[in-house]
Amino acid sequence: MNFPEPADYIDIHNHGSKPVSGVFAVETLMAHEGRKAEDVKGLTFSFGIHPWHLDEKHHDNLLAQVILNAADPLVAAIGEAGFDRIKGPSPELQARTFEEQVLIAEEKKKPMVIHCVRAWDDLLRVHKRLRPVMPWLVHGFRGKPDLAQQLVSKGMFLSFWFDFVMRPEAVPLLKSVPKGRFFLETDGAGIDIRDIYNKVSYDLDISVEELKKIILSNFNQFFNKNP
Repeated sequence: MNFPEPADYIDIHNHGSKPVSGVFAVETLMAHEGRKAEDVKGLTFSFGIHPWHLDEKHHDNLLAQVILNAADPLVAAIGEAGFDRIKGPSPELQARTFEEQVLIAEEKKKPMVIHCVRAWDDLLRVHKRLRPVMPWLVHGFRGKPDLAQQLVSKGMFLSFWFDFVMRPEAVPLLKSVPKGRFFLETDGAGIDIRDIYNKVSYDLDISVEELKKIILSNFNQFFNKNP
């Protein structure tokens, strides 16, 4: 995989990203799309089965795609994968498919990128039972500080939901999460990651350059790169 430069803004979770000077984006490839890392211009990638696009009929084929692409050195993480109680198939199929992807991530020694909507008990139950060695990143997080602390206490990283983090009410959450455990993202929404950095640095009362250093350190830790 490739790694960001010290001066880069890191967008940890994106869809349809285009190369931008000074921005390092992790492009999300989903198994149902049929895209491969070699076919997409980008810097590094995650690959997984999103619960919205999962059903029993296509499960085996989707899982085969994850197994195939997990071996690609350009694919740095597995996911996004996870649980959604609002949209997607049965909780049982979601849990089975998520656990299968966790085992792939463990075998390939790659971290997980998590999608979780109103299913935190399911996520924590799987984490407790499987006891993964590879780190997990919950993307699009906008929960309460208490939930954030619970996830962080299990060794997870959090990436804040792009829209929520730009609001004034995000400040208590931002200040509650240890600086060594968070990322920022655009999630393919067209917002500029640099605007998110500016807002978060202001809320945390640190410079943008200091925020870059923090997130780069987190990136290297998440992807197990020695400094």
